[in-house]
Amino acid sequence: MVAPLTLYVDAAFLSPYAMSAFVALTEKGLPMQLRPVDLGCGEQRMRPYLARSLTGRVPALTHEEFHLAESCAISQYLEEAFPAPRYPALYPPDLRSRAQARQMQAWLRSDLQALRADRPTEAVFEHPTHAPLSDAGHAAAARLVRVAQALLAHGGPNLFGDWCIADTDLAMMLQRLARNGDELPAELRSYADAQWQRASIQLWVRHHAHARG
Repeated sequence: MVAPLTLYVDAAFLSPYAMSAFVALTEKGLPMQLRPVDLGCGEQRMRPYLARSLTGRVPALTHEEFHLAESCAISQYLEEAFPAPRYPALYPPDLRSRAQARQMQAWLRSDLQALRADRPTEAVFEHPTHAPLSDAGHAAAARLVRVAQALLAHGGPNLFGDWCIADTDLAMMLQRLARNGDELPAELRSYADAQWQRASIQLWVRHHAHARG
């Protein structure tokens, strides 16, 4: 029996990074306790939470007496702590594909700030925005499309053969365009929509709906 893991997420279930960690745990089939953190009240800056999240951000993971923050670190920890084939894989088995998946995750978290500003997560999960993209947002969207098309040029349903956690992260970013009526090549829209129907993502969507009441 696996000791239950505790995942700390934002109380609104809006964070794309918390969603990524949630999907990773769900796809691994691991027992999980969800603990919402009220970011609006500053709970992430209070001492109890800082004892569990070194960076003071969500998500954070507790596994027995071990605490870890940052979604990429969490997914990589889960992959090594609960390896395939006993548990479903989160990353491709091939060394170079695995490196590319991690490259994609790192890039999506460090670039495209203008797109995230123009198309915030609320515009994906709640109400679309009709405001036009800024010049910087257009440039960010063009970079996103170029990278996504290059990695999906093989025409398959996933980035690297079988599904991996980078598919969830890329689909989330593409949905910022798809859900708001922005220009997006048909093959990327189809990819993002198909990924969005994955059971683990839909479970997160239901958590968000429940949190909204």
